[in-house]
Amino acid sequence: MFSLTFVTLLAGLAAATPLKRSDALTVKLTPASPSVSSIDDLKLVAEVTNTGSEAIRVLKYNTVLDSLPTRSFSVSRNGTDVAFTGVKVVTGNFDFVAFHTIQSGETVSVTHSVADLFDFASAGTGTFSFTPNGEFKIAGADSAAVNKFAVDMPTVDVEVTGAIPKKVKRATNICDDSSKSSFIDSAQSEGKELATVAADYITSGDGDSVYEDYYGSTSASTIVNVFNAVADENDSGRTLSCTDELNACDGNVIAYTVTSTTDIYFCDIFFDELPNDRLCSGTSVASRNIRGGTFLHEMTHAVADTDDITYGCDSDMALSDSESAQNADNYNCFSTQAFADTQC
Repeated sequence: MFSLTFVTLLAGLAAATPLKRSDALTVKLTPASPSVSSIDDLKLVAEVTNTGSEAIRVLKYNTVLDSLPTRSFSVSRNGTDVAFTGVKVVTGNFDFVAFHTIQSGETVSVTHSVADLFDFASAGTGTFSFTPNGEFKIAGADSAAVNKFAVDMPTVDVEVTGAIPKKVKRATNICDDSSKSSFIDSAQSEGKELATVAADYITSGDGDSVYEDYYGSTSASTIVNVFNAVADENDSGRTLSCTDELNACDGNVIAYTVTSTTDIYFCDIFFDELPNDRLCSGTSVASRNIRGGTFLHEMTHAVADTDDITYGCDSDMALSDSESAQNADNYNCFSTQAFADTQC
């Protein structure tokens, strides 16, 4: 089975600045109806066409090709952004399931139901504008390198005429698998340990060169505050679950955080990850398979509203200062490197 690692797949991203434009992909967006009385009827059909002469492999996550409840669109009403309430995912090594191959001349159509993905209730009844994410990560049919490309995106309006009810937080299932429950508890403890080690690594000055690699000239206090927020997190109302309630676990997704509740859900492949001390023998920082690192990654979504801009330690280090401070995976890779440097 052909499989590509994060580092191999995303190594090309550093060379993609300024962002290239793709002439081979076009995107059409059509609402199922330009006006709906119920927010639950708000659906959008995205059509992505390959107008080029060769097949193209496109990374699905956070694009209109993604069937998971990720941030595929930006939404506004009267010029004001509508808050995203869907999921942020952390993925493992990419394989073919992470990509959609679009043949030359082919059009791929995906229908999106977006009622639960944005805080429409707070925005109120009216006309909403939807714009797909304008960035694709693309690899050629026979290429391992993935590069970022900008694609022209249409904006469509949909009017919601009926009252929009507030979504009530559902009681989440408790992980009743004793083995998985214990695994999550260990990951939580180890994630907090990584956060503490990382904060100390920064404030001591011992990690200055590594800090510069991952965060550039960003104020150290900005990053330390995020690590401290993870280390000190004690919200008993936040759920840590082993049940995939949103059917987001597709074989590459390790875990995901629901932004509206900050509840965290762990997929089956998470339970194959390793404890922190395996960084000293048997794995590497670049492998990104430390369960505490995954927990820390997801917890930064919950306590600091970080995003998933890119994945893979090499790609993390290629981000701008502002992007690196906002990218959850930077905290994962930096903290595990801090552990390996100071504890091994």
